[in-house]
Amino acid sequence: MGNEKQWIVGVDVGGTNVVVGLVPVEGGEVRAFHSRPTEAKRGADFVVARIVEMVEHSIATVLREEGGTRADIAGVGIGSPGPLDRATGVVINTPNLGWRNFPLRDLIANALHLPATLDNDANCATYGEWWLGAGRQAHSLVGFTLGTGIGGGIVLNGEIYHGVSDAAGEIGHMTIDSTGRKCNCGNYGCLEAYASGPAIALRAIEGIEAGETTILVDLVKGNLESITAATVYEAVVRGDTYATEVMKDTAKFLGTGIANIINILNPEMVVISGGVTRAGDHLFEPLRAEVRRRRDRDDRVVPEHLRHRQRLSRHRLG
Repeated sequence: MGNEKQWIVGVDVGGTNVVVGLVPVEGGEVRAFHSRPTEAKRGADFVVARIVEMVEHSIATVLREEGGTRADIAGVGIGSPGPLDRATGVVINTPNLGWRNFPLRDLIANALHLPATLDNDANCATYGEWWLGAGRQAHSLVGFTLGTGIGGGIVLNGEIYHGVSDAAGEIGHMTIDSTGRKCNCGNYGCLEAYASGPAIALRAIEGIEAGETTILVDLVKGNLESITAATVYEAVVRGDTYATEVMKDTAKFLGTGIANIINILNPEMVVISGGVTRAGDHLFEPLRAEVRRRRDRDDRVVPEHLRHRQRLSRHRLG
């Protein structure tokens, strides 16, 4: 090897953004971290090309700053929305990306000439929190990842539980209302249809169109289609009553889903990850109250840790 230090490339393929960074094989700070819009509407081949470009940029940055050669890159770990087949590296179906039976792993591995592995993005996030984040030392942990969709991961005795067909942990598609909203997966009443980022924005817009008064309209200068979950969080922080109600409803939906998981698995900890956690106590206080109402205990529901470390690392690296 050209250098004693080896690196793993991490790729997070989301419905909104692709995120890439390198970490030492033994764990540590994310280096050469950067994020770009996924732009899935431009097609799967475009997204793969973007991923390859981003990975090459990150590798070049780290090798330039740390020294070493391409031989010091151990491989690429790819987290993608599922369901997927880990053995073949194929993404079977991603409603938020529009992919079906897409050989993502091999396309990236062949383009980079590096070994690659593929797993569900929420499994990756959950395992990361168990390894180096909020869930360290826990024997059992369930992760909720909240973003464009809602994913989940299950760690039992230090191993990701994949289920018989790699489909375990699809928490976002548990039914919380059998006659409720239609989800992108085609079913009705999924948790994702109520508490994902786009769902939060949609519920906020529906209320405004029904006559609710809120500063959200001013924040987007009257263009309701520009409202996002982040806009709702901003309005909550500014004390907007309607946005606060939207956030409380979101917390109730999530609390219902978390209570269901606790009833089934009784994990030592539930870790909430993703952009929604930026709402802080505005989300976690009513969420824990809902879990407590349904399960009597809420002390095991905690926010992610790694994203916070990642933001600090980016700040230090400039």
